[in-house]
Amino acid sequence: MESTSQEVLVANGLSLNGLNLNGLNLNGLSLNGLSLNGLSTSSFTSWFQADRVQRDEVMKYVVACAVPLGQSRTYTDPSTYTTYTWNGSLGLATSWASGNAATTTELQVVSACMAAHANKFGIHVTVSLRGLDGAGTAISTTSQEVTNYTTREACFFGNLFDGSTGTFGGNDGLSLSSSQSSPRVCGLAGSGGSSQCSPMVYVGSCSTYCTRDATNTFFTSCTYNSVTYRPITTRMNPADIYTCGDGVCQATEKCGTGTTPASCAADCGSC
Repeated sequence: MESTSQEVLVANGLSLNGLNLNGLNLNGLSLNGLSLNGLSTSSFTSWFQADRVQRDEVMKYVVACAVPLGQSRTYTDPSTYTTYTWNGSLGLATSWASGNAATTTELQVVSACMAAHANKFGIHVTVSLRGLDGAGTAISTTSQEVTNYTTREACFFGNLFDGSTGTFGGNDGLSLSSSQSSPRVCGLAGSGGSSQCSPMVYVGSCSTYCTRDATNTFFTSCTYNSVTYRPITTRMNPADIYTCGDGVCQATEKCGTGTTPASCAADCGSC
């Protein structure tokens, strides 16, 4: 029933630096479980204190992705006595969230979720997440969400917790005209097909590496370099695509004499 479904709409904004966790599993969090006990280890404290500001941001997204809505995780820094509270939202790794050792699949889907939250420009754009959680259950959507978020955007997969893999992003068919640009570019190729969201690796078309579910709604797995991952698929609201000539100089547009978003005199003036 729709009344029991949760809209999986997320406002991305994780900085790209947050995608470089330097092997979060090394501090024991993935083994001890994403519970209060897991946050109380000396290894977690050592990792967190190395860069409190960035790792506070990282933990915000780890907990939001892994822990169910209505739950939170609290950590008090023993050196500064500052208390940090991170709220759950999506519940993609409920076993890990309950204090068990994380499965590889849970670490993969949380990594994919974090990659889907990354934004090169620091802009918060609401997107819809589709896919399977760590237990293999389809992420729920509401009818309104399905109606409003119709633009196929990207796929994200990888593993931020093994200290070496990182994350990958691909295009799920998003095609922009010469006057359009997206505030989310991690699923779009940069110059020469390069990644626009390093350290995330751009892989090209999602369909090259990923398998869709039976309803053709989302990807159930992605295999890259002979490793299979649990991905997250994203959808955008078409209204969130920027258009040169709408009277607003967006982050993806700059002054110039052309008509493309890279040089949008109509919105940003001439240089």
